[in-house]
Formats: sequence, C-alpha cells, structure tokens
Amino acid sequence: MSGFSLPTNFVENTEKLVRRVRPRVVPPPISQSTSEPAFQAPSTELMAEKTLHDFSVPSAANVANGPNVDVGDVSFELKSNLINMVQASPFCGKPNEDANAHLQNFLELCKTITIRGITADAIRLRLFPFSLLGKAKQWFYQNKEAVSTWDKCSTAFLAKFFLLDKTNALRRGRISSFQ
Repeated sequence: MSGFSLPTNFVENTEKLVRRVRPRVVPPPISQSTSEPAFQAPSTELMAEKTLHDFSVPSAANVANGPNVDVGDVSFELKSNLINMVQASPFCGKPNEDANAHLQNFLELCKTITIRGITADAIRLRLFPFSLLGKAKQWFYQNKEAVSTWDKCSTAFLAKFFLLDKTNALRRGRISSFQ
C-alpha cells in the first residue's frame, strides 16, 4: 500500500510467529509434595504439531444429539419406510400447528411396529426426532435431559407446543358446552 509502512517487527506468516513465541512459555513447576495428582498441561510438542486452522475448525464432538435410549445389550434398527411415514407429516412448532394431533398421529404410526426385546417407549423415543422440523427439532435436542423417557418427552412436548390459547378455547367451546 502506498503511504503505509509496516513496523520492523511485522511477521507476515502468523504460523511462524506463533511457533516462534510458543517455546518461550514455561509450564508451572509440578509440586511433588501433595498426594493429589497435579494438573498436567498439554505438551508443547503436541500443540506445535497443530496449526491454527486445526484449532479453529469445528468438531463433530460438539454436535447435539438426542437422548440416549437404554435398551440393554440389544441393538435395533428403524426401517427406512417407517422413518419416511413419520416424516410425511412433520411438526415444525408453528402456532397454527396442533401438537396434540401430531402426537396422536405419531403414536398411531408407532403402534404399527414391534421389535422383540425393545420396549414401545424406546422405539417412540428413538423415532420421535424424525417427526420434528425447525424450531421443534431444535427444542428436542436442546432439552435432551428433559426428554430422557417417553412420558417426560410427550409431557414436555405438549407443555411447550400445545399453547394455552388452544387449551382455553377448548375449555370455552367444546368442554363447557356439551350436554
């Protein structure tokens, strides 16, 4: 650039600068007098092997996943045609969608399959995220502790997405006017 002078200590290659500065860092001395294990800092050799790019790239270890379904030693597989049937009527969490109707439809589909050695609740909990999209799916993965069992999951789902306005409308219209 014209009219702009760089300082004399400017280093264009940032990797070279970081590698030059890193060996000057001295880890704190480890005390041998205590019986507790001392904190061990990562070795500078291991850190020197990684580039800045390696430290800044996202890791799959931080990706949210659903709750762990405990089924013992048995492993099971959800068939793709069942997943497709569940995904045919997704719930997005929009105000005009009916959470109760979605749950009813989902439970009807879940009644069509049984897997030997696997409880119906485990199948429902494993299959439920496939029936969600958008805001509802984000809610499911953010609350994986609250949805660890099917009863907790269905209760939390209705509490979140079955709005109070709908409950009040049902009370006023349908429940209080029956004869």
